[in-house]
Amino acid sequence: MKRNLLVPVLLTLGLLAGCGVPAGEAVTPSPAPPEESAPPADSVEMTCRIVDGAEDGVLMLAEVENGPYDGGGVYSFAVGETPVWIDGERKTAADLTDGMLVTVCWNGMVAESYPAQLGETYSLRAESADTDDHCGLYLQVLSDLWDASGGLNEGVEELGVDLSGVPGLTPSERSAIAWAFGQDHGLFPVEGTLEELREQGYLTPMAEPAEDYEDSLAYYQWEKGCHFSIDVDEDGAQSLPMGAEGEEPPELVAFDARKWRSGLGAYFFDDCTAQRGEDGTWTYTVGAEMIS
Repeated sequence: MKRNLLVPVLLTLGLLAGCGVPAGEAVTPSPAPPEESAPPADSVEMTCRIVDGAEDGVLMLAEVENGPYDGGGVYSFAVGETPVWIDGERKTAADLTDGMLVTVCWNGMVAESYPAQLGETYSLRAESADTDDHCGLYLQVLSDLWDASGGLNEGVEELGVDLSGVPGLTPSERSAIAWAFGQDHGLFPVEGTLEELREQGYLTPMAEPAEDYEDSLAYYQWEKGCHFSIDVDEDGAQSLPMGAEGEEPPELVAFDARKWRSGLGAYFFDDCTAQRGEDGTWTYTVGAEMIS
């Protein structure tokens, strides 16, 4: 799924000494590139998921482990001339795909913008067998939900995204998906449930709620924004078809998705089913679409 990421508006949180912060301790690359490509002895590594941008070479990376943010970092990284190794062979940025797990070898410095920017990068390494574009699945669902009933998006200046109901995503993956989705539409995403956003003052009441219904979202609206959420039904996946006898059962996910503007304006994808392909990509179908 090709997207043109807008250049992020950097929300500068301040730079530490030397315009960056050191990451974790140096680790031994595995598998290692040839000797002539060996990085400096003080280089460090971390594992990230490519959430989006592989087709353009400007990667949205979600930190998985060994990074400076304890698995919670989100990075924007232009591959450029950085050496790329896939399955132990020298490749190019064009051979990377969304969903790959990549080992980033760099000097350990991070400019604390959002998304964060890496310092000097020495190589990217990946194993094609580790590709699982589950982030791309949910990014596609959000995109399709945006296009459905477009009148609910009219005039939005704020965007809410809630992926807390997707247990298969890490915090960094959730944030990276939300950021990429927002950038597709020129908006800065705010993560949180509707209840949390109401507490933060984003929602306003449309009418005086009836007694004992003061907390009901049916009486609220988001005048300047629209809220998107996805909820996985872990029990629902167990009832999905498992394929023919003797075949490896497919990896399936059941979920619902919602776009909400007010208690009187929302759109739903219900009883959705997603299936993972052998190449790590996902496809999904919608059981029913509803509007309120």
